[in-house]
Amino acid sequence: MAQIVIIMGSKADITHSEAIKKELEKFNINVIMRIASAHKLPLKVLEIIKEYEKDTQAFITVAGKSNALSGLVDFHTVKPVIACPPYSEKFCGSDLFSSLRMPKGVAPMVVLEPEQAALAAAKIIAMSDENVRLKLSRYRIKLKEEIEKADQDLLNG
Repeated sequence: MAQIVIIMGSKADITHSEAIKKELEKFNINVIMRIASAHKLPLKVLEIIKEYEKDTQAFITVAGKSNALSGLVDFHTVKPVIACPPYSEKFCGSDLFSSLRMPKGVAPMVVLEPEQAALAAAKIIAMSDENVRLKLSRYRIKLKEEIEKADQDLLNG
């Protein structure tokens, strides 16, 4: 079964991560959620990567404020890493820069919305999993149908 590991920087990231998990489960993707701060427990982050890297298709990192987690995970795995930092009104979005600016050799992709982070992960898995690919096709058809219906409702309004 397809698997994604979500690594959070703290328990404050659980709600954001649960939203990602909910979307991934729509595609029958197994989700493992862990908490390990890159600043406070970097060795634990490395242990988590080592524990799951063989059986996971990608990692999703969720860390606000200063996002060292995404860079740390990305450098220590060959698997794709999707950074999905929660937006903070408190910092007017300026904390997102720590997810965007990475040093040479570190390249997590940054996706801001939980649903889109899950979609990006599903597309990665769909490259080698026919079942997920079919679910993605149905998902896109459903979205198209919703737009067509909205247009018809407006015309008939």
